[in-house]
Amino acid sequence: MAKENIEIPKPKTAFLKVKCPGCGNEQIIFNSANRDVKCLACNNILAESTGGKVKLKAKVVKELE
Repeated sequence: MAKENIEIPKPKTAFLKVKCPGCGNEQIIFNSANRDVKCLACNNILAESTGGKVKLKAKVVKELE
């Protein structure tokens, strides 16, 4: 019996490492958060909830797997 190549779909959501524009603090956020995400150091809003994917206010440093 031959093995079939089965592709596993990539998730549409991800965790992002972002850098705060105010203080430079880096933190990890979820790209589909259901609430606004604030910087843990200076309380700036890093991402606003839209009901789906967030609207980013911070620079994305890296997308995590």
